[in-house]
Amino acid sequence: MIMPQQAIAAPLLSVRGLTVSVRDRGVVRPLVSDLSFDLRAGETLAIAGESGSGKSITSLALMGLLPANVAVTGGTLMLDDTDLAQLSEARMRPLRGARIAMIFQEPMTSLNPVQSIDAQLIEAIRAHDPVGRTVAREQAIEALRQVRISEPARRMGQYPHELSGGMRQRVMIAMALALRPALLIADEPTTALDVTVQREVLDLLRDLQARTGTALILITHDMGVVAQTADRVVVMQAGRMVEEGPTTRIFAAPRAAYTRDLLAAVPRLGAGAARGAPPPPEAPVPVARLSRASVHYDVGANLLGRPTHRVHAALGVSFDIRPGETFGLVGESGCGKSTIARALAGLVPHEGLIEIGGRPLSAMSARQRKEIRRDVQMVFQDPMAALDPRMKVGDAVEEPLVIHRIGTPAERRARARDLFRQVGLGDDQMSRYPHEFSGGQRQRICIARALALRPRLIICDESVSALDVSVQARVLALLQELKDGLGMSYLFISHDMAVVENVVDRLAVMYLGQIVEMGTRDQVFGNPQHPYTRRLLEAVPVPDPTRRSRGHLRPTGESPSPLRRIGDPPAPAALIDTGHGHLVAPHSA
Repeated sequence: MIMPQQAIAAPLLSVRGLTVSVRDRGVVRPLVSDLSFDLRAGETLAIAGESGSGKSITSLALMGLLPANVAVTGGTLMLDDTDLAQLSEARMRPLRGARIAMIFQEPMTSLNPVQSIDAQLIEAIRAHDPVGRTVAREQAIEALRQVRISEPARRMGQYPHELSGGMRQRVMIAMALALRPALLIADEPTTALDVTVQREVLDLLRDLQARTGTALILITHDMGVVAQTADRVVVMQAGRMVEEGPTTRIFAAPRAAYTRDLLAAVPRLGAGAARGAPPPPEAPVPVARLSRASVHYDVGANLLGRPTHRVHAALGVSFDIRPGETFGLVGESGCGKSTIARALAGLVPHEGLIEIGGRPLSAMSARQRKEIRRDVQMVFQDPMAALDPRMKVGDAVEEPLVIHRIGTPAERRARARDLFRQVGLGDDQMSRYPHEFSGGQRQRICIARALALRPRLIICDESVSALDVSVQARVLALLQELKDGLGMSYLFISHDMAVVENVVDRLAVMYLGQIVEMGTRDQVFGNPQHPYTRRLLEAVPVPDPTRRSRGHLRPTGESPSPLRRIGDPPAPAALIDTGHGHLVAPHSA
């Protein structure tokens, strides 16, 4: 009776003794050593560990997409009866998408910047499914609708740079879902997504598994996602597996010290309430102030070539950032958080008033804007797009000092070395290029570059979203040390509500370009008043596999959009003070 049961549960994927090595300056060194695991149809396996631990290299080995100087030097990768490690590129190509697909970590570098979304989706579908363009287009639109992208038919005609980071990631997920592969590898699939869309996407992946028996390898540093999604977990450190087992056992009784440290570093919603520190008092001159600031983009064209519609990316936004304060902005991807950040950094035109240190941006000359950028630095969401691929990372960190003519070359190099150490990187890594680092390491380099000028305000746009929890904890501690020691202020933009609760003093919740709730950390997290805020908090994944929740209501119908016809502007919501500065937009039940 046992043998038929075992035959039915035969692995779809069997990895045995996988070793992946890199040849660097004539020296061969392993990146992944002796890794073994099985994966069955319909099962979810999470691979967790620090950035640089070998998680993504393992996925690239399975896809046959390793860089030219990296190769599988040992072991087997059996997908059914096929050893993927032995396939040539010509034999591997038909399997990608149809049998094994991957959602990559950085959507901007995975999507073709010169092709529209529809061209890329239709090309992917028709490469593996012999259907006409009309049918492929319908399938592509449906895939975008499944991942809750507003106005999917219009998005098809846009280019990657016209979408937010979260929307670009949803396009990548839609591309993978449209092909219904037997094995789906998701490399940080929800890194750029807010918690509500993250939950919807994870639900979609579960639905796909239920309908088709698709096996899922989930590579993530978010242990909350692991707890809520995975059946089994592989924990990796420095290219080796340190622990493997069922998710419930790993969380309840981790055997390896590294696993225990990893779980201890996970930020948990509710832990921030223990801080109890009051926010900094109001200052006569705040570090930054916005008063009814708006940003819009005109799209479409009539017969005369004039725009017909307007995207209200930010509408009547008002708040201030006090000296020594961490102010948070949260909300769904596409709600306007990054738009506000770019307006505050002087990177996009705006209406209304934006002041830095009491000086309005709109009244500044080009020279004054350059000077003010010493006080305002930004850590962008996508680290690969933010770094010059042809520049050594040490030079990239020194570049702000060069631009502003600060220090001698020796002093700049010493400052860069110190910054590398502060963000957990070594001196020997300064001579490397961005592509030689993992996604999390690249983000640490971007943080080091932002710190170079010791600015008064750092805008952190999803600055720790690409980091595993242990490195995330170190970087957040570093940001706190700098704030305490230098009186630095932060605008902290994140979709990770547990991280936000643990680091911010005050925060604003944005929805469709407007602020719907604003107050101190304790007010918003302890007594959320707006339904959208409550929805965000309810969607936060709990790092406890015994508390999985799948009975929540899913959004139905078309996703709302900030697009309006020109001449039909939405009215900015007037916030109501519910007491002690806790501001809430009017809402219906």
